Amino acid sequence: MASVTLAPSGQVVEANEGESLLSVILKAIPGFSHKCDGKAQCGSCHIFVLEGRKGLSKTTREENSKLDTIVGVSAKSRLACQSSVLGTENVKVEILSFV
Repeated sequence: MASVTLAPSGQVVEANEGESLLSVILKAIPGFSHKCDGKAQCGSCHIFVLEGRKGLSKTTREENSKLDTIVGVSAKSRLACQSSVLGTENVKVEILSFV
């Protein structure tokens, strides 16, 4: 089990190994945007991973393709629906206000 810290609020949520970041975020923020229900089709769950990137699953080709279409993407960008917690280290993500 790992913890996921949500910035800017600082809220900490426990995450099980294999659980998607989207699922973890929805525990704390039930209204968090996810228009395509986790299929990497809309990009509405775009977040920045601030710490613990190695504690998440690797970026897939499908996720990279969607990220390429989003304005404001950086090296820290991930789609919460496509990122799974590995449980090896704690993670800190920034919830973006423009999504």
